[in-house]
Amino acid sequence: MLKNASVAPAFQEHAEGGIARMREDAAACRRCPLYRDATQVVFGEGPERVKVFLVGEQPGDREDQLGHPFVGPAGRFLDGCLEEAGIDRADCYLTNAVKHFKFKRLGKRRIHEKPNTGEVRQCAWWLGGEIAWLKPKLLVTLGATAAFAILGKRHSVMADRGRIVDTQVGVPALITVHPSALLRGRGRPDAEQERARFVAELRKMKRFLKA
Repeated sequence: MLKNASVAPAFQEHAEGGIARMREDAAACRRCPLYRDATQVVFGEGPERVKVFLVGEQPGDREDQLGHPFVGPAGRFLDGCLEEAGIDRADCYLTNAVKHFKFKRLGKRRIHEKPNTGEVRQCAWWLGGEIAWLKPKLLVTLGATAAFAILGKRHSVMADRGRIVDTQVGVPALITVHPSALLRGRGRPDAEQERARFVAELRKMKRFLKA
């Protein structure tokens, strides 16, 4: 597929081959500079005969160390919400729009930095390959970066949260927030309400899992 600014990044040119081959190739990825400081690439994980495909922003510090997606605080929060929604994480494929951890150092700590548009576009090569190979029935965008990678600029989390919309390749996408945003807001008066809303949105995945 030719590069076209009107086409969402994940649905332009993409990697080809099976998941095992893409994971191996991605380990040596140099498509953007983020590989220089990250410990390792963090590729997606889940069953190959999958119906629901969740996309986050990028690996965090813990994911970068262990090499697996959604194993840090946000991942544990997501696990709890999935369980409450009656969904087994093992039935889902989890990945990120960007496969390397972008951060800045603050003393010994590594502080998350949001990937820029160019980094998302370059890394969408792998995301598009994952989607093309797995052919899921539903995509779930967790946060603004994932929404941009899958939907381009046609939709936003703020305007479309909780909606299931069409993508440019015909696979529907559920738009919701990233669990890390809910973690950051735990001290707010509406924290429990926001968590309940997120769980209700995740429940929309169930009919696709049963299809």
